[in-house]
Amino acid sequence: MVILNNKVNEPLKVGFVSLGCPKNQLDTEVMLKELYDEGYEIVSEETEADIIIINTCAFIESAKKEAIDNILDIAWLKQHHTLKGIVVTGCLAERYRDEIFKELPEVDALLGVGSIHSVCKAVSEVAKGRKFSEYNDKNTVALGGERIITTPEYTAYLKISEGCDNKCSYCAIPSIRGKFRSRPMEDILAEAKELCESGELKELCIVAQDTTRYGVDLYGKYALAELLQKLCDETTVPWIRILYCYPDKITDELIEVIKKNDKIVKYMDLPIQHFSDPVLKRMNRHGDSALIREVFEKIRREIPDIVIRTTAIVGFPGETDEDFTKLCEFVKEMKLEHFGAFTYSREEDTPAYDLEDQIDEQLKQDRYDIIMKMQLEINAAVNEKRKGQELKVLVEGYDEVAEAYAARSYADAPDIDSKVYFVAKRGQYTPGDFVRVKITDVCDYDLVGEVL
Repeated sequence: MVILNNKVNEPLKVGFVSLGCPKNQLDTEVMLKELYDEGYEIVSEETEADIIIINTCAFIESAKKEAIDNILDIAWLKQHHTLKGIVVTGCLAERYRDEIFKELPEVDALLGVGSIHSVCKAVSEVAKGRKFSEYNDKNTVALGGERIITTPEYTAYLKISEGCDNKCSYCAIPSIRGKFRSRPMEDILAEAKELCESGELKELCIVAQDTTRYGVDLYGKYALAELLQKLCDETTVPWIRILYCYPDKITDELIEVIKKNDKIVKYMDLPIQHFSDPVLKRMNRHGDSALIREVFEKIRREIPDIVIRTTAIVGFPGETDEDFTKLCEFVKEMKLEHFGAFTYSREEDTPAYDLEDQIDEQLKQDRYDIIMKMQLEINAAVNEKRKGQELKVLVEGYDEVAEAYAARSYADAPDIDSKVYFVAKRGQYTPGDFVRVKITDVCDYDLVGEVL
């Protein structure tokens, strides 16, 4: 039975702040559905909420800072407005369970990543003025579940596994999220079909900590290719996009499935983290520079119009000028359509934390600036070649500032990649429409086109 606020027969109002990656967003959507089913009123304005749930990320230092800043901002509403309580969930709550109540007394409840299904209990306890925390086993929490979609109706994320077993030396995810666990294929297919039932879904983005590892624990083999083929055969979604792949797990079967199915957009998110073998070894990455090169070249050979996104870490402990140069040379050689760099974040409770030869913060930033300036030039050259091309784009909305429609092509994932802008009468198109445009110009990372 839902807790009521001080107004007669009016349900408690709950607001959400969801931080971090799409995988975290999916957990938020599950919690939203459980609260809605319990009778709570979900509100979008923080000032209207009686209780706010902050689903946090804590992967690197900047993510932790963002989470803490959000907690403190929301805490202001407790002091100066009508907010009654704050519930913190997600990675920060999991990673710093012993410190948060002590360091952030404004927080009223904590839920570890294994306790997202206890969100109604947490809200109920906070509404009664009680502190609450719960940390169920993150390796046994039920995966999936009904959710309230928070992305635009034309695009949705589909999580196929949880946790990670790769044990990269810089990464805290295995300790935060637990062991790698795949969802049964039939559950994933059922959810995908349900998402398609409205008829509005145009893009399905496949996510996990490592999508290419999918199925090893359940089926004794890499089963992403099989899953993708079934999604193509059994759903109506026009675009299927694959995110978070690992180079060492790209199989010939996976390449063939991507190649032969028009529903699977020719786009692959393939983080490498570095290209120098000594650095890759200290990172405990699976596969060396020769494997990375072989995989990239094979993908491009087999799927000529493929767009590859990758990321790398600069300033990892012991990274020499020679190591950094090797990374830059590879990025330049591959002429990557999308590349992002991160400066190394020294995270406690990871093996890399205790490595010798930690890099000075200024040198990290200098290397970041160098490689991203280089990528801007690469991207400009790549985009220049797109002039004159005809592209099918997915309309996302009308940009008031640009006085043009903003859209994405197959080459661009939601929220992280570039846009395609085209001019048309306002109201002529709605978000989720597919439109064919001819590329006429380039604006930094974005493209400009005209409707065909």
